[in-house]
Amino acid sequence: MKVLGFVGSPREDGNTKIMVEEVLKGAREAGAETELFNLNQMDIAPCQACMHCKENEGECGTDDDMQTAYAQIRESDAFVLGSPVYMWQMSAQAKLFTDRLYANFKTGFEDKYGQKAVALVFSQGNPDKNLFQEYFYYTQNMFEFLGYKMVGLISSHDNSIPGAVENKKEVLDQARELGMKLTQG
Repeated sequence: MKVLGFVGSPREDGNTKIMVEEVLKGAREAGAETELFNLNQMDIAPCQACMHCKENEGECGTDDDMQTAYAQIRESDAFVLGSPVYMWQMSAQAKLFTDRLYANFKTGFEDKYGQKAVALVFSQGNPDKNLFQEYFYYTQNMFEFLGYKMVGLISSHDNSIPGAVENKKEVLDQARELGMKLTQG
C-alpha cells in the first residue's frame, strides 16, 4: 500500500503541509508507505489543451515535473491533495496539478492502474467554517467525475497564522483518521 501527499501551498511549513503530513502519518500507522511532494517546488506547467493525452493512452505531451507525479500516482494506491483556500478556491499550485490530472481522464487509466482513492485537505484563514463548503463539495464531485474514489475531505478554518492548525487537536485527529481511511481504499 502506497499513499502520496501533494501539498499545494507556497508556504514551506504552513497549515496545509501540517495537515497533509498528519494524513500521511495516519496512513503510515495503518501500514502504508508514504511520500510527500511540495507542488510549489515542482515545475508544473498549465495544461495546454493539446489533447495529446487523449490520442496517446493518457500520456501527457508536456515534459515537466508532472511526469514524476504521474508515475508516482500510477504506482500508488491513494493520494491526498492539500491546498490553502486562496480567492475562494484552491491555490494556483494545486489547480495546475488538478488540471493536469485530465491526462488520466477517459484514457483507460483505471483499467491499467486501478481506481485511486483520494482525500482532500483545505486550510483557510477565514474564521467562518461554512464559507467555502460549496466549493469543497464541488471539488469532491469533480474528483469523483474524473474517476477517483473520494474517501473524504477535511477543512480547517481560522488559520491565518502559519502553524495555527498545530493547536487544533480535533483537526489533526481527523487528518490521521482520514489517512487510515485512505489505506482501506
